[in-house]
Formats: sequence, structure tokens, C-alpha cells
Amino acid sequence: MAGSSSPSPTRRLLLPVTAMTRPPWRWAAALTTWPRRCAMTCSPPTPARSAAKAAPACTTCASTTSAVSWWRCSMANPTKCAAPCWRRRHNMTEPTLADALIIDAVRTPIGRYAGALSGVRADDLAAIPLKALIQRHPELDWKAIDDVILGCANQAGEDNRNVAHMASLLAGLPMEVPGTTINRLCGSGLDAIGNAARALRCGEAGLMLAGGVESMSRAPFVMGKSEQAFGRAAELFDTTIGWRFVNPLMKAAYGTDSMPETAENVAEQFGISRVDQDAFALRSQHKAAAAQACGRLAQEIVPVEIPQRKGPAKRVEHDEHPRGDTTLEQLARLGTPFREGGSVTAGNASGVNDGACALLLASSAAARRHGLKARGRIVGMAVAGVEPRLMGIGPVPATRKVLELTGLSLADLDVIELNEAFAAQGLAVLRELGLADDDPRVNRNGGAIALGHPLGMSGARLVTTALHELEATAGRYALCTMCIGVGQGIAMVIERL
Repeated sequence: MAGSSSPSPTRRLLLPVTAMTRPPWRWAAALTTWPRRCAMTCSPPTPARSAAKAAPACTTCASTTSAVSWWRCSMANPTKCAAPCWRRRHNMTEPTLADALIIDAVRTPIGRYAGALSGVRADDLAAIPLKALIQRHPELDWKAIDDVILGCANQAGEDNRNVAHMASLLAGLPMEVPGTTINRLCGSGLDAIGNAARALRCGEAGLMLAGGVESMSRAPFVMGKSEQAFGRAAELFDTTIGWRFVNPLMKAAYGTDSMPETAENVAEQFGISRVDQDAFALRSQHKAAAAQACGRLAQEIVPVEIPQRKGPAKRVEHDEHPRGDTTLEQLARLGTPFREGGSVTAGNASGVNDGACALLLASSAAARRHGLKARGRIVGMAVAGVEPRLMGIGPVPATRKVLELTGLSLADLDVIELNEAFAAQGLAVLRELGLADDDPRVNRNGGAIALGHPLGMSGARLVTTALHELEATAGRYALCTMCIGVGQGIAMVIERL
């Protein structure tokens, strides 16, 4: 039409070409926040995408591919088109993920069930290692913490309503610092560190606090409401450990074996004898006793002061659970209450305990900006699912997965922290991975059978212990791995710097 301002057909064709010669917005975003997005954008288009978006010839080499400009054609036909990629033309490099650095790591002593820490609420307990980190790093502006992530497996009592944020406020962190609590059952503390590391590596955060807490002594009884409007029937559950409010469909499909029963299943399926389990438990106790005697474990522990009604506060400085005077004869006399003719006992299983742990993590840039010295680096983390009734074998696929992810092998590891939920599952994992029952790299300072297993805290404790052990032995890589209730495994590799 005469006088119309509409572009001619030729102009309509050229407009996209003009627009596309500028770098797309998502490339600019990828440079800082989405490193993998750039690689996806720079990759050759798929046949389906090419067919769906037919376009004019390349303005540089006249190719009739789906490219609409020289920079897209150069990606689709790198050997034919002489035009450089936009990134290369502007002398830019592929973005890389930031390092997730471990600045510091501390934990409370681990208390026995109904022991010295049983009078401390879970939120107060979680605040103790957080407060210790604040005191150990007075140079840091704590308002700069991007998030606090804590793992907790129960969350039915005093650890309810986001214990991570409660603890951060109780520890004296600024109210501007957010917090969140996650639950991957036994793997919660390790998963909290992994989630924090991912935020640091992708650039969404610079400083993070991560760890875990569990007060199994203070786990409450819970009672559900009646299914009838005015019914009086109700079930009461002890939330210390194990199933509650079981879904009948879950029970029918997978069973609801208790944790000790899953250990019996593993022992039976993988041929783990009672004698071997007791020997494994004895080694754990003796190694923990030796580590306590030489002060090795004290390096990672912050004492807990417990006010008393009369007199000075009670000071708890050491793990309560180890029994260094245990003998093989004593272990052999213990009964097997979980299965008639079974092999799992209270002596070759982990404890029911209380404790908390916290780590200060930072990206490389944030560490430089705040003058923080890194002690270690989180190389990678992986999780895997297994059959719920054999949950104890979970560390095997998780370990294989994280080693493939990081490009390492078992031979590269100097320290292995394997959570000893049960001796049966610990031995099954070692044998499936091709490791000796008494591999000197495994749990040099004892494991959960001796030290205890506060569920949400244990994964963070593994990383803390592994970091200190790497420093003590000048090792480089450590593996931290554990099984998880309802059939999972989790594994993380860290590196000493």
C-alpha cells in the first residue's frame, strides 16, 4: 500500500539477520550464571531444530544450512565457514565453575542417648558450632553469608519449623542471613554441604554455612489424628528412629523393614558373618579410643557448656559413645534381638546420639574478597537409589557415581570416611568396592559404631573428620559416604588445599 511504513519483503527477511548478529542475551547470562547454557548454545543444532527453522544462506560462506548469519553458520559448519564463533571473535573464553572451598569445620562432641547433651534442645545444639565459627573468624562480615543450610532427619519436635534459621538467629547471626533445613534422613548433613557447594560453584552464592544437627535423646512421641470426624482411635509413634505413619501402598510394594532388619538383610545377602561384624566393630572402638587418647578428635570439637542448677556449668569436651575397653568376648555375648538367629547386635551397630556440626564454605572470589584461607575443596557429590530393604548397600553405587563424576579412582583416595550404620553394611560396602575389611584408609579414627550416629549431623561430621585427617596425614583426596534409610546412598569427594 502506498505510504505504508511496513517493511518490504526484502527488509522483513533482513531484520532477523541484523538482530541475530548481536550476541543473544542468554549468552551474556551464561557468562556469569549458567556456564552450561553457553556450551548448549554453541553446539551444532540438531536435525530436528534445523528442519524446523529453515533460513536464508549464511552471509559469509553462502551455505544454505539453517544458519541465518555467519556466527551461527560457523558453529554449524566449523570446517566450511571461515567466520569465527562470536565468543572467539570477541576473544572470550568458556566460563568455568567456581570452586566450593572449605574454610573451616567444627562440631560438638557426640553425646550418648540420654547422656550429657540430652538436656540441650536441638536448635540450641545447632547454634553451638555456628557460634564457634563466628568467634573463630572475627574478620568476616557475617551479613555477607548468603544462606545457612542444615540437615536434620527428625524435625518432629524442638527441631521443627526450620531449625537452621532458628539456630542461626540463636547463634547471633544477623537477621538478614536466611536459613533452610533439608531432610535426606541419615544423609541430611552431607546433602546440606553438597547443596551449599552447588550454589557456590554456579555463582548464586559467595559465602555459605552448612552442616547438620540431631538430638535423638529429645525426639518426641507423635500421635496422628483419627481418620474419623469424631473418632477416638489414634496411633502413637516414637520418632527417635525408623518408620512412622506408614503408607500401606509403600509397605505392600517395598516392605517397611526397620533399620536393623535391613542390616540383617544385607548380612544374609552378602554373606557377612557375625564374627566378621564383631571384629569390625572392635576395630572401630579401638581406633576411636586411640584417637581420643592422642587428642586427634579434640581438634575438630568445640566444647559445650551446659548450665547447672547449682555450681558452675558442666563442660562436655569429648565424645561420650566410644567404649575403648570393649573386647571381642563381650561383643560375642550380645544377643541378636532384631531377628532370631541373626547377626546384628547393639555392639556391632551404630549408636543413637546427639550432636551438631557446621562448616564455613566460600567461593574462590568470596574467599579472596574476605581474606579467608581455604583448607579444602569440595570436588563433587553424588546420590544413588537402592532397594529399600537393602538400604545399607547404598554407598556402593553412590561412590562409583561420584568417582566417575570427578574422574578419580579408589586408588586416588588417601582417606575414606564410611559411616558405620552397621558393621554388616560397612563390610558389604567395602567388599563390593574391592576394599579390604581393614583397609588403613577407612575410618582411621573410628566410625559411627564407636563415635555414634546423630542422624542429621553424621554426614557433616564425616567431612569435618576427613578434612582434619587429610591435614594430619598430608593426604590429598578423601571420600565421605553413607547409606540412607528407605534405600539411598550418598558420597562426596573433598580435596585438601
